[in-house]
Amino acid sequence: MADRHTAHRARATGQPSPLDTARECFTLLVTGPQPLSLDGRGYPGLPNRRIPLDELRDRMLRRRCPRRTRDEVWAHLVRQSREQGATWTLACAGMALPALAGVSSWLAARFPDDVVDLHGEVLSGFLGALATIDVDRPRVLVRLRWAAYRAGFTALSEALDAPMPVASAFRSGPPKPPWGHPDLVLARAVRQAVLTRTEADLIGATRLDETSITDWADHHQMSHEAAYKARQRAERRLVAFLREQTAAADPDDPVASCLADDLAPQTPPSRPTGRSPCVTTAGQGGPAQPGEKSAAVVSKSGADSGLLGCGGSTPALASRVSPEVPRCA
Repeated sequence: MADRHTAHRARATGQPSPLDTARECFTLLVTGPQPLSLDGRGYPGLPNRRIPLDELRDRMLRRRCPRRTRDEVWAHLVRQSREQGATWTLACAGMALPALAGVSSWLAARFPDDVVDLHGEVLSGFLGALATIDVDRPRVLVRLRWAAYRAGFTALSEALDAPMPVASAFRSGPPKPPWGHPDLVLARAVRQAVLTRTEADLIGATRLDETSITDWADHHQMSHEAAYKARQRAERRLVAFLREQTAAADPDDPVASCLADDLAPQTPPSRPTGRSPCVTTAGQGGPAQPGEKSAAVVSKSGADSGLLGCGGSTPALASRVSPEVPRCA
């Protein structure tokens, strides 16, 4: 963390920090034969004379300085800033430099950009609070310090949330939603005749919503086995369509990369070795046993086969979509 902070300071050497500028201006105000000062009479714990502001700051930093004295002095300084303008505004900034330096040091250790910008935000937050802070409430300096901290923390949050530029060149990032929304993908597949409207509704309702495939099949007056097979065939066409779209895209395109990752083939789950009682053993070395169904019962290929008896085989992707699920009216 210290090395990072040192590197930030090294980058800022070519431009003076706003806090360094405030320190230099404050030094000019308190040097010479007539330094800017405050009458200590009437403030508990302060000498009964005019006190230069740099000496006053040191006295107020001591533990034995009463808190009431700190609040009264700061209330006077803030009023002078509002009434007299620039000179006393710089005086307030110089008086608060120990507090502002502590805030800036903590934030700069976490700031990814040039700390000159951060110091400017901290000082701006402090100066902005000078014009609005309630001086009749206690702990004036503490509330001014928190105003400076909030301004600096806002700058830190914005810097950390900003996208990190690539060293060689800037690249585009994936667009924000609704790009890639599943409903838009299904709509595009229907528009390009990859899916029928009913197939898109089947995938959307059972995959994206909380509708079970049995409920969907009952609502559309078909068996759940037929609905399951129709969804399986429709999803295969959809995946093939999306892979075909991705293959023609720029490999350096982050959008295409995200889509390709989503379409990466996954290892299918292991299937149980036990044979279903509905599957025939014909063609596997022996005739079907009594009580076992024929393979034609599981997968029909005649004119009355397919979802809702539409029949026909699934064509290639480039041809018209098979009407396994009738199109919605």
